[in-house]
Amino acid sequence: MTTKYLITSALPYINGLPHLGHMVGCLLPSDVYARFMRMQGEDVLYICGTDEHGTASEVAALKAGVDVEKYCDEFHKKHAEVYKAFNLSFDYFGRTSTEQNKEMTYRIASALDKNGFIEEKTIKQIFSVDDNQFLADRYITGTCPYCGYEKARGDQCENCTKVLEPTELINPKSTISGSTNLEVRETKHLFIKLEALQPELKKWLETKEFSWPEVAYSIAQKWLKEGLQPRCITRDLKWGFKVNKPGYEDKVFYVWFDAPIGYIGITKQWSDEKPAERNWEDWWLKPDEVHYVEFMGKDNVPYHSITFPATLMGTRENWKLVDYLKGMSYLTFNGGKFSKSEKVGIFCDQAVEEFPADYWRYWLMANAPESSDSSFTFEGFANTINKDLNDVLGNFINRVLKMTTSNFGQQVPEGGEAGADEEALYNRVDELINDYTTYLKELEYRKAFTALRELWVEGNNYIARNEPWKVVKTDKARAATVLRTAINLIRVFAILSYPVMPTTAEKMMALLKLPTDKWEWIKKPAAEELTTLKAGHAFNAPELLFTKISPEKVEEMAIKYKEKKEA
Repeated sequence: MTTKYLITSALPYINGLPHLGHMVGCLLPSDVYARFMRMQGEDVLYICGTDEHGTASEVAALKAGVDVEKYCDEFHKKHAEVYKAFNLSFDYFGRTSTEQNKEMTYRIASALDKNGFIEEKTIKQIFSVDDNQFLADRYITGTCPYCGYEKARGDQCENCTKVLEPTELINPKSTISGSTNLEVRETKHLFIKLEALQPELKKWLETKEFSWPEVAYSIAQKWLKEGLQPRCITRDLKWGFKVNKPGYEDKVFYVWFDAPIGYIGITKQWSDEKPAERNWEDWWLKPDEVHYVEFMGKDNVPYHSITFPATLMGTRENWKLVDYLKGMSYLTFNGGKFSKSEKVGIFCDQAVEEFPADYWRYWLMANAPESSDSSFTFEGFANTINKDLNDVLGNFINRVLKMTTSNFGQQVPEGGEAGADEEALYNRVDELINDYTTYLKELEYRKAFTALRELWVEGNNYIARNEPWKVVKTDKARAATVLRTAINLIRVFAILSYPVMPTTAEKMMALLKLPTDKWEWIKKPAAEELTTLKAGHAFNAPELLFTKISPEKVEEMAIKYKEKKEA
């Protein structure tokens, strides 16, 4: 039985465009993995989409002075454009506000209710007298009672990640009007009985102890140890799916209930476009045939390791649950978090206007915040691009093709045979490719891209040791061997770089006059791979693949994006 690989990235929220923290937290790592697995010949379905319901989209639409549905239409297109610019290779980029997701939300909610995992509770909720409405959690901000952060939302504190109830906030105010004229009133809501599902959830999570990254597993265990509580799944809002239960027609499902279900709903959107060729059930209702990997920042881990799996368990249907949850820490800016709400940091649409997408893709993955937070500075970004891409990879390609052109013409040179140094190179390349491949399979990105850079360095070291610019004057056959091996290294570097730098990889293959429509991983020994391009194979004139980032540009960026300098 062939295993299918289902890959999902956390669904970016619709209220504004994503920043680099969002990109490295879930979007880019999932894309690198999807590209890599396709190159392995695996059957991959890579799903994402905009998360559109909830208070934040209502608030954003209100500020923009447009209807919320129109706002979501506009920003869904903007998100799609940004991800295209970043070369994210989604098989389908959908939305959570569609009829397909509504169908799935109703199906799952009804099953939970039928199985006794939904209960009605009368709760106390904050009512804004001046706005004349109950305030959903994100319509309220105040001081976090746990860490003292003054801009905590009514559902979660962005600073300490503690999940909150709006009534816990100190000095709360309405985000609609800024009014502090708030009252606590009673209202009815539906809750999922997470505590009733805790035993089977705990048993399931125990199977992930040695496979999930520590960031994800520890957060899930913390929730279990604290004891699961009933979780409200409805809200007093207008924008969202109306609750399909008598007496609740004036309420909608909570965004954190229907958003994860959106992975299924979006898969059905994809399936419905070509029903003769695609079946969403093959990916979600045949769990033994699918390996499911989720990518997200650590603030989203509780919803994907606890509430979403529990929700699916409670239906008593045979849903596919996540096999591997890649939780990421934060990318910091100015010593604090990137922030969409506070417009702190550099946003993805701005980033691709400043530099090519591959610069960002490489830096973000080489510095991925896996076991701990990573710090972004423009100086650090420039240093990595200048050293790794320009001085190591770019310099190697340019030198090799220029030396070959000036001494042998624009073709792979003929003459000579591999010797002891080539054999040593083959062994080292085999070792590094094996490391790189293993790390990508295990989703250890920093280790993976350290291995990739070491491969590029090995190419430069090989050229430096053999000095073909000198040898060509006394032993042209030996120089031909060295340069022929080096040109084959360019091909190998292109293939291995493709998951993280697809545009650059395509340019490298184009230089070698090789096709770019099909990408397959390196699987043969280096002794074969580094003799693939034979003598006489033509190549194009070398061109600079990268441009150095000047100190002046670094300073300009720091000022433009308000990067603070340490005293």
